[in-house]
Amino acid sequence: MTRVIVIFLFFAALLTGCSVTKKKPPQTVPLVDLQRYAGVWYEIAAYPTRFEEGCFCITAEYTPDSKGKFVRVMNRCRKGSPNGPESSIRGKAFVVRNSGNARLKVQFFWPFRAPYWVVGLADDYSWALVSGPSKEYLWILSRTPQMDQETYMGLLKLLQDKGFDTNRLRLCDQSCGVQRF
Repeated sequence: MTRVIVIFLFFAALLTGCSVTKKKPPQTVPLVDLQRYAGVWYEIAAYPTRFEEGCFCITAEYTPDSKGKFVRVMNRCRKGSPNGPESSIRGKAFVVRNSGNARLKVQFFWPFRAPYWVVGLADDYSWALVSGPSKEYLWILSRTPQMDQETYMGLLKLLQDKGFDTNRLRLCDQSCGVQRF
């Protein structure tokens, strides 16, 4: 079932990325240090997507390839409840040339790649905002399972200023805390 959902995601992303949109693409951050970006990120909030339905405690882990050719991606969640069975998928992210590492193409199944744009990033890499050129998907990520209200409200304002509809965001249940998979 998970593979079906992921395949759907890539076709949806492919169609979204190819569609003509009247929305202005978001500006990405000027530079992402992939070594600092590496590690585990917790999903704090996101636009609802079919491939994350029924998921709790969603995380993404990024590991740069030793040769600098790509970034390994491991997405995980608990299905059905915070104590439910683990669901995971591995992929790779390829840096888009001349993007300062802020634009990547994520691939879980060859040959399909979906855009992954870092549109906001804390100076200390404690949070990240990820979208794509169409603004049809959006994730607020954090290095910790919870984010303080002041930071979250500031990010909502930043996203609104960038033209995102923050009313579409749904908080991710991270009640399994720092539990590792």
